[in-house]
Order: sequence, then C-alpha cells, then structure tokens
Amino acid sequence: MTLLVLALAFAGAGAATLTVWPLGQKDNVDFPDGNASRGAYLARMSGCIACHTNSDQGGAPLAGGLALKTDFGTFYSPNLTTNKQYGIGSWTVGEFATAVRKGISPSGKPYYPAFPYPFYSKLSDQDIADLWAAFQTVPPIDQPSAPQDMSFPYNFRAGLKLWRAIFLDTDPFEPVEGKSEAWNRGKFIVEGPAHCGACHTPRNFAGARQAELELHGADGLPDGGEAPPITSAELARNGWTVNNLKYALRTGILPDGDAFGGAMGEVVRDGTSFLSDEDLTAIATYLLERNQAQ
Repeated sequence: MTLLVLALAFAGAGAATLTVWPLGQKDNVDFPDGNASRGAYLARMSGCIACHTNSDQGGAPLAGGLALKTDFGTFYSPNLTTNKQYGIGSWTVGEFATAVRKGISPSGKPYYPAFPYPFYSKLSDQDIADLWAAFQTVPPIDQPSAPQDMSFPYNFRAGLKLWRAIFLDTDPFEPVEGKSEAWNRGKFIVEGPAHCGACHTPRNFAGARQAELELHGADGLPDGGEAPPITSAELARNGWTVNNLKYALRTGILPDGDAFGGAMGEVVRDGTSFLSDEDLTAIATYLLERNQAQ
C-alpha cells in the first residue's frame, strides 16, 4: 500500500511538472508583408484545405470538423477561418507563426503532432507572412472546433511536452550544396509543406516518425489506411519517371490507367493538382534522385 501511495505521488508530481514546464520561445519577429496569392498556393501545397474542410459533410472551406481516427484516438481538425471566437480571427501573425512552425497554441499549449508542424518548421518568415495574408481572406464561419477525443494517456495534453523533448525536430530548411535548384526545391516541398513523410514514413509506439525508414511506407494510418514506399529505388522499380510521376500528381491517373484512391486521391484533388509544372518537376526530381545523395 505504501509503494502504491509513493507511485501515485511520483506520478502526480511528474504530471504537475509537465503541466508547468514551459515550451519554446514564441515568434516575435518583424514579419514581412505577405502575398495572399502566394499564400493560397502554399496552403494548397501544405494540405490545409484537405485537412480543415469537411467536404463529405458539406462543410465550409477551412471551417474544420474533419475526423481522423487513429490508434491514439480521434483527431478533429480545427476551424481556421477568421471567426474571432471559434477560428483564428483574434490571432496575431506571430501567434500564427508559433502555431504553424512550433506547434504551440496562442495560450501556450502544445498541439498534437497530427498537425504536421514538424514539417512546417521548414517554412520561411516570408512563407508564414504569405500564408497569414491568405488566411485573412477566408470568410469567418461560426462553427466551434470539436474537442480532440483521445484515449488515456494521450488525452493528457501536457504529456506532449515530454514527446516533444524526445522526438521533435524543428530545424529550418537547409538546401544541399551541389544539388540542382529543382532538386532542392523538391526537397523543400517534400520535407516541408507537402509533408509527404507524415503518411509515407512508419511511426514508432509513440507516434513519432522513424527517421531511419523515411519514405519507406507505412500502415496504421487514419481510418486504417496505408501508404506505399516512395524511396528512389522503389519508385524506379515500379517504373516511375519524372514525367509520369508529374502527371499522376496533377491528374491522379497512374501509368497503368488506374487512379489514386483514398487519402492520396484527396491529396491530388485538393493539393498537388494545383501546383505549377515547375514544382511538380521538382517533387518528382527529388523523389527519384533523393537516395543518390545519401
């Protein structure tokens, strides 16, 4: 009985420590003027529309409510419209930057990594300013965000601070010297806003990506989905080229005439089909040549 009391006391002390444990510094830089058109393009590239619009239920763009069922519980995408009560209408650009690149809410709480902020850390100050300008054009929708429905112990949000200390990598984007402009642009898109590794990289018991198996494919995705490996070797083995990969990312049509289904179909519909030819070339170039640099 004494051991149980001590264990509970230590657990309580640990929980209290995590609750008051401060997170990183907020972004208080002087952001440049944003370009809303470029920001809208980045929002498509980043999957904002796909994840924050409940299309199946006729939801308004970026009003949230899309459910993602996982082994940890069900995540619900929040309202990102300019509504001041339920959306981000009362935020500052600095608070927006801290949320997007560091995964910290304006109130100082950590976001669950279902929000792919580890990838968005690659965004520059100009990227953030452009996204912010684009989001300011979104009409306010009076719809509260659904609370995250997580199972124990994942519903203890302060525990994410420990997860962050162990697994989180928010290093900014660094181009690789000696590689082409297209290759480096593709690296930025794949490892940054497009967050390809969020689905195509397996995760460990804690839901963190296994870096040593980056882009080697994964199962156990939301709603029981799977993502195939997209390493350079696997893509080449399956007959992918820059041209047919570009075409598939624009149209959803595979070289054999079949079409992407499930989540990848939505990625194409709401994201990659809007990208420029140059960016699709960059993505395909990087994916097909990526492992040659390692």
